[in-house]
Amino acid sequence: VHLQTGQCGNQIGAAFWQTISGEHGLDSNGVYSGTSELQLERMNVYFNEASGNKYVPRAVLVDLEPGTMDAVRAGPFGQLFRPDNFVFGQ
Repeated sequence: VHLQTGQCGNQIGAAFWQTISGEHGLDSNGVYSGTSELQLERMNVYFNEASGNKYVPRAVLVDLEPGTMDAVRAGPFGQLFRPDNFVFGQ
C-alpha cells in the first residue's frame, strides 16, 4: 500500500500514479487499454482489480486540508482512485 501524505506527497504521488498507469496500459479511469500482455504482469503490486475490469491504486492519500485532495480528484487521473482512498481533515 502506498501512503501519500501532505501537499508535496500527494502531488508527487499523483504524478507517480499517472506514470505507472501508463506503463501498465491503464487509461485515466483505470480500465486496461494496453497492447501487451506484459503490461498486465505484476499488476497487483500497484493496483487492486475492482468491478468492471477497472483497476484502482493500492494507496491512501492523507492531508490535513481537503484542497490538495480536490486538486488530485480534478486532475487527469482523479477518477482512478476510490473515494475512500482519501483521508483529510476538515
